[in-house]
Amino acid sequence: MIDSVEKDNAAGSDAAKPASHVSRLTSHCPAPTPVRVGLLVIGDELLSGKRTDKHLPHVIDLLAARGMSLAWAQFLGDDEAQIADAIGQARARGDALLSCGGIGATPDDCTRQAAARAFGVPLVPHREGVALIEAEYGERAYPNRALMAHFPQGADLIPNPVNRVSGFSIGNCYFVPGFPEMAWPMLQWVLDQPLRHLHNAEPPMEYALRALGTSGEGDLLDLMEGTLREFPAVKLSSLPYRGDGSRPRHIEFGIKGPHAVAAEAFRWFRQRLAARSGVQIEDLRVP
Repeated sequence: MIDSVEKDNAAGSDAAKPASHVSRLTSHCPAPTPVRVGLLVIGDELLSGKRTDKHLPHVIDLLAARGMSLAWAQFLGDDEAQIADAIGQARARGDALLSCGGIGATPDDCTRQAAARAFGVPLVPHREGVALIEAEYGERAYPNRALMAHFPQGADLIPNPVNRVSGFSIGNCYFVPGFPEMAWPMLQWVLDQPLRHLHNAEPPMEYALRALGTSGEGDLLDLMEGTLREFPAVKLSSLPYRGDGSRPRHIEFGIKGPHAVAAEAFRWFRQRLAARSGVQIEDLRVP
């Protein structure tokens, strides 16, 4: 593929009202829903097994370093309709979408076209994007390389530090090439520039323990459900292991959420788990 080879009036009116009236109004307003981050990894070569994906674990690490987390990930082949549908769904949910792959100019690359389709705009030459390709390749920019700067109308550029063939963004969706040496610094730029406001200085805290001596998750379902009723702000995970020659059968539990709430939920869960007959506990992560 070419891209891979060279590749507030309202505030004023409130101010005039009594403070008690303003606080009464705002107290009933729901907290804004946090923006979720999703990942698309695109390419027939991934689905056929010709190449192994490296983006998913790296994106998870990039997000974690900024106190962020990945809400979902999806792998798709080079199918314009499917890609456009996935972009449209992410857009409808208000997610921030990171997309890797398929923005080249060869016939199998259709992510640029899919993005234009999802946003209902034409694919047009981006003047600055074309100029960057011309500066990089000179006469070799035509007739094909310049096509890689044909983006959905209204798109902005994502700088490519490797060969100046830009990625692009439109709305809250960000598209970079499939090759890690290009994609990863471009994604880092996205996270530290347009998505910087999503950085979280106090990310959720996660506690974990290992429970031995229980016959299965079903024995502890009531405790898990009770924990979530008592602490609806946390997430609880359970991973059963059948055991082997080095370790007996056990379950690893995780509790994740805001610092104070997660700590209290972990203590609550742990105390009641310890009271179960025959259960042994090994703490795995207690920040």
